[in-house]
Amino acid sequence: MLPTSRRYDIDWIRVIAIGLLLIYHVAIAFQSWGIMLSFITAPTPWPALWLPMGMLNIWRIPLLFFVSGMGVYFALQNRTAGQLLWERTRRILVPFLVGFVLIVPAHIYLWQRYNGFKESYTPNPGHLWFLGNIFVYVVVLLPVVYYLQRREDGRVACAIRKLFSTPLGLLVMAGAFILEARLTDAHPYELYALTWHGFFLGMLAFFFGFCFILSGEPFWKMLLRWRWVFLTLAVTLFVVRLVKYTMMAPAYLVPESHGWILSVFAFGYRYLNKPGDRLRYLSEAAYPVYILHMVFLSLGSFLIFLLDVPAPVQFVLLVLFTVVGCFVFYEGVVRRINVVRVLFGLKRK
Repeated sequence: MLPTSRRYDIDWIRVIAIGLLLIYHVAIAFQSWGIMLSFITAPTPWPALWLPMGMLNIWRIPLLFFVSGMGVYFALQNRTAGQLLWERTRRILVPFLVGFVLIVPAHIYLWQRYNGFKESYTPNPGHLWFLGNIFVYVVVLLPVVYYLQRREDGRVACAIRKLFSTPLGLLVMAGAFILEARLTDAHPYELYALTWHGFFLGMLAFFFGFCFILSGEPFWKMLLRWRWVFLTLAVTLFVVRLVKYTMMAPAYLVPESHGWILSVFAFGYRYLNKPGDRLRYLSEAAYPVYILHMVFLSLGSFLIFLLDVPAPVQFVLLVLFTVVGCFVFYEGVVRRINVVRVLFGLKRK
């Protein structure tokens, strides 16, 4: 096995990605179509938010799938395949099921009550759908990634490292994603939740994320050298999507997503690969906070949307209410009670 030290930048990127998802969900509450996704929507929408949302939505979810695949590589360094499966069951499947039967029905109940709909108990994956996907990826791809991990000097692993040591190797990845978008008729591309497009896109991202770490230092040095090219590509294709396609990206513009994601990894590798107490705290807190946030978002919407203030002020207040509410509950309940820690995928103290 090739030696690989802990990558704090990957931990930071995971924390930042979850934070972006939380803020993105608050922004949905200010779009008129949010009600169709079981969001309590503001009486006065804020359409201008759609511009940054449109920039984010093509890469925010795929980024998490890439990071999840990277995490499997690191986890397999000191675990057998069976131990990894058990650890991911405890860390992913248990919180997913808890959210399915408790957390998501709670925020849907609040949505029903706010809008005057018939109130009912409605268990479903809701905003936690991607956890179910990730667990399936672990089960399905475990034989492949375990084989590659245990034979890092073998022919297949060496071929993968050689492929991703140059930017040309990324064309293979881009081709796989473009083919997936064409075969699943991904329109709109950013419709990931509970779709075959989202499922297969996530599986590809999960596997390529594993391959990125498997590829070792040559891959990451290549990302550093080309980081400004990736960022320029992303910005250029975003402008094309915005001006010509009004945000609805055709399949051949999928490399915009990869441009953003590769830029995040490159700049993260350059500036974020540092440990610290703040990272240790947020790495543990981010997961439970995301699981909980839709409940506090709904509660905050109940209160804040009654205020006669401009939409931007409501947006800031709702972000603060959601974040503070989640962290207070995490700090006061989840972090301190072992039974609750287990339900939210954390280790017992």
